[in-house]
Parts: sequence; structure tokens; C-alpha cells
Amino acid sequence: MNATSTLPLAVSIGDPAGIGPDVILKSWSARHETGAPPFYVIADPDQLRARADALKLEVSVHPCNADNAIGLFGDALPVVPLEAKFTAAIGAPDTANAAGIIESIDRAVGDAMAGRAGAVVTAPIAKKPLYEAGFRYPGHTEYLAALAERHAGQAVRPVMMLAGPKLRAVPVTIHIPLRDVFEALTTGLIVETCRIVHDDLARRFGILRPRLAVAGLNPHAGEGGALGHEDDDVVLPAVQQLCDLGIDAYGPLPADTMFHDRARAGYDAAICMYHDQALIPAKALGFDDSVNVTLGLPFIRTSPDHGTAFDLAGSGKALPDSFIAALRMAAEMAAHSRRAKAA
Repeated sequence: MNATSTLPLAVSIGDPAGIGPDVILKSWSARHETGAPPFYVIADPDQLRARADALKLEVSVHPCNADNAIGLFGDALPVVPLEAKFTAAIGAPDTANAAGIIESIDRAVGDAMAGRAGAVVTAPIAKKPLYEAGFRYPGHTEYLAALAERHAGQAVRPVMMLAGPKLRAVPVTIHIPLRDVFEALTTGLIVETCRIVHDDLARRFGILRPRLAVAGLNPHAGEGGALGHEDDDVVLPAVQQLCDLGIDAYGPLPADTMFHDRARAGYDAAICMYHDQALIPAKALGFDDSVNVTLGLPFIRTSPDHGTAFDLAGSGKALPDSFIAALRMAAEMAAHSRRAKAA
């Protein structure tokens, strides 16, 4: 068993027509070389066997439950069978798969909340076929937050972080048009986001005193008001409040000088004001090995930093690097959480 976790990781299959099955199968196949922690997949075993055949991978798919997954992991890919079945079409998203995609996520979260799994690792989903089947959530993260609220009985505020070997970056506002950022961004939202990041870096990453570098919104952080007043009126008060709370935060900083090597050495996470301000440097510095981490949930959730890539599904060209990184990070976060709880 991998030393970083005493429980297996629960993997949701994502969209079975995409590259999720490919990277899952490849990650298991490379488990000895990469040291991937034990995991099980909540999926349709027949669909995974068919994909392994298409990829010419010798993978033994073994039905299991969460309790016996670790014992099987060395010799076979443990798969908790879904009640739903998937269509066999590779690269062709189908609304008929929606029930199984959602069931897989539901059961992975349920296992994590019940203590049967150490963390949840999600393979990518495509929103369009889910929307067409009646899925009413904006995306994966929002649905995970709703499940967390259902299990925990209280509201949660999920925070997205892209984490790689060279950078952890958090966007305060995420999937909204750039023109809407100015209205959506508030001092309270920045403070709330930073408090969640601070707490999870300490509890789940083992960073005793996290250092947060807070980016400005405007070019040159507003240039003293010459390029906009939002940095002085919205961002700076947030940094001051965070410092009053005992959180090591500084800014607002010009974003164009935050991400070079010397600057990154001075902080543990970059807090950015909008989506691309965070994700462009995160992906430029770690495109193949960055991990999408959802902070602020009562369970650990990681995901590879890529989409379904339907055009690559079944071709053998999909790289498992980001998925393996997501598995490793989930196991490491689980280990830090156990130590923090024990302390």
C-alpha cells in the first residue's frame, strides 16, 4: 500500500466517451513505475474492458467494493460497478450516458464522506450532454458543492486551485465574462476565498503558515488610481482585513511580475482576480502535470487539468501525467489531513 494513504481513492469515471477511461487505464498500467496510490473506479466494467482492448492494454478489470479495492489493486484494476450502463461509442458523447456519469460522482462523494475512500479524484465531464439530459448545475464543481451540502447539512463555498510543481494559483472569480468581473469582485469575496485557501493549505498541504500573494485587478495594480480604482478600493482593503486576521497576505501586486522564478519563491499560492489571470501562468508552468483541486469542501477532490478530449479518445495518444499527478496529490492531501486531525 502507498504510504501516503490508508484508504483507497475513489475515482469517478467522467464522460466514458472521452479520454477519462484512457488515462485511468494507463495510470493503473504504470502504477509500479509511477508509484500511483491505490484507487478504484466507479464505472461500467464492460465499457472499461472494451476501452482497454481498443488501446491494446493488458488490464484485468475486477469488480469490487471500496473495502476490498486495495487488496486487488496490485493485480487488477478495481472497479465498483455502476447500476447504469454506458454506450460503447468512443469519442461520441451521448445523453444516454448522463445517468451513469452522475451516479459515479454521487457514489464517489458518498464513499469519501462515509470514510470508505480517502479522497475523490474525478475524470473530466462534458457539460453539453449532461445539460441535454436535464443536469441543472453550471459544472462539476458546483455539483460537488451541492453533494457536500447534502451530506454535511450545511452550505459550503468551493474554491478552485490549479496546483503544479511550480505554482499554486487561485482565481477569485471563475467562469464569468471578463466584463462582469468588476461587478462580481468584492472585498468580502476576496477575503472569503483567501481564508479558505489559507485553511486548506495548512490542513491539507501541511504548510504551517501559508503565504498568499494577492494580484491586482488592473494593469500595474491600478498604477495608484491612474489605471482604475478597484485595486485601492476593493483589493487593498481585503489584504488589510486578511492581515488583521493573522493571515500572511500581501498585495495588490502587478500580475505581470508575480510569476517569474524569484517572485514565486516568496509565496505559497497566488490569489488572482479572474480566470485567465490564474490559469494562464498555471498552465504555462505546468501544462502536463498541474492538478485542479477544489478547496473548501468537507472531502478532498482533485482532477486532472484537462477536458474530455473526445478527438483523442481510444487513440492511445492521451497522456496520463495530469491524472497521475491528481492521484498523487489527493493521497498526499489525505495524509496531511490525517496528521492535522491527529495533532
